[in-house]
Amino acid sequence: MAFLLRAFVIFFAVMVASLAAGIAIAMGILGPQWHFFSGDPVERGGFWLLAFFGASYAGAVILLPLAILIAVAETFKIRSLLAHAAAGCVVLVLGFYSSGISRPYEESIDRPPPPVSPATELAAAAGVVFGLVYWSIAGRNAGRWRERRQPMA
Repeated sequence: MAFLLRAFVIFFAVMVASLAAGIAIAMGILGPQWHFFSGDPVERGGFWLLAFFGASYAGAVILLPLAILIAVAETFKIRSLLAHAAAGCVVLVLGFYSSGISRPYEESIDRPPPPVSPATELAAAAGVVFGLVYWSIAGRNAGRWRERRQPMA
């Protein structure tokens, strides 16, 4: 019974963390134009559409590595905030590069490309947001479902 409850908590945490990463991606893409968002419902709808697209992208790109990392964290009772944030960052950046959309399409002979592109920075920030939100919901109690509870006297 404890395992089923824990699996539900993990699933819920992944969904909420994916939505938070999608909102971070949307804020990173639309952030410079935020002051133009007055009261237009189409602009707000576009923001939320981009947020849900970012959430589905973040969830789809890191699904298998995420399942492996969650199993490792539950097995070894890894409850560190920094470990979850770093794992989210690394997994989302590696997923960003492996998806094929990280290749720049324009080249310039005037200046060299930056060592880290803004899109990579955005993927890293979304990964950290994913890791922090997951930790706040499920990661801080990793492996506790296997511990034996002492009867109250």
